[in-house]
Amino acid sequence: MKPVRKAVFPVAGLGTRFLPATKSIPKEMLTIVDKPLIQYAVEEAREAGVEQMIFVTGRGKDALEDHFDIAYELEAVMRGRGKSLEALDSTRSIPGSIVSVRQQEPLGLGHAVWCAREIVGDEPFAVLLPDDLMWGKPGCLRQMVDAYERVGGNIICAQQVAREKTSSYGIITPGRSDGALTEVKGLVEKPKPEEAPSTLGVVGRYILQPEVMRVLDRQESGAGGEIQLTDAMAALIGTQPFHGLTVDAVRYDCGDKAGFVTANIALALERADVGPSVRAFIADLG
Repeated sequence: MKPVRKAVFPVAGLGTRFLPATKSIPKEMLTIVDKPLIQYAVEEAREAGVEQMIFVTGRGKDALEDHFDIAYELEAVMRGRGKSLEALDSTRSIPGSIVSVRQQEPLGLGHAVWCAREIVGDEPFAVLLPDDLMWGKPGCLRQMVDAYERVGGNIICAQQVAREKTSSYGIITPGRSDGALTEVKGLVEKPKPEEAPSTLGVVGRYILQPEVMRVLDRQESGAGGEIQLTDAMAALIGTQPFHGLTVDAVRYDCGDKAGFVTANIALALERADVGPSVRAFIADLG
């Protein structure tokens, strides 16, 4: 069984739901407290043993790579003023550990993943959607890698969703369950509530075998006229082990304004430096 050494981050979206904030900065650079969403996702991947991060970007996304580069001027000024560089330590990357490719057209999540095919090569790989901030210890992807090392094949992160919201998710047709692992018998992209085979939805973390790229090579469009990753994954069911893992983590949908604000409050409350002030402010509101 090959280890999961590479991770794909589809980050080419325009972030129109967060305009005007995202007019000049990538939505993945929006911060939860003092750390951008992309950094949370990269740190989660590093914790899981991922060695190479593959950013699938679009125009105007250079800030994502710059964030993990050395900022000579900033660091020189901070050193000159006797300030600690500890806050920047986690943004440093080993040369070659972060690479990027362009998605030139917004043709869907499946197409974005397919754009990384040459870098992924013939290896299993993870996919992380930074909009889905998964907060848990150990991290979501670490839990998935642990499951992958037991059962192999393909692992997708699964969580129960409200029946009325199934049209916003890929939905699993479940088979046998073994604790947090559920056998995936089928996948349907964004079904109507009355047609959904379950309420077990796929959220933004995946461990996939390279054969999914061969399916994506067909460039077949699905729901919404886009090339759907869910459809490509469904084609692998029955040919490889396929499981959904219900992880011990809280999901914050940071592609949604309310979810983004909620994530800021929740993570701030856990911190010793800002938590007491935020808690006092909330108490005053009551």
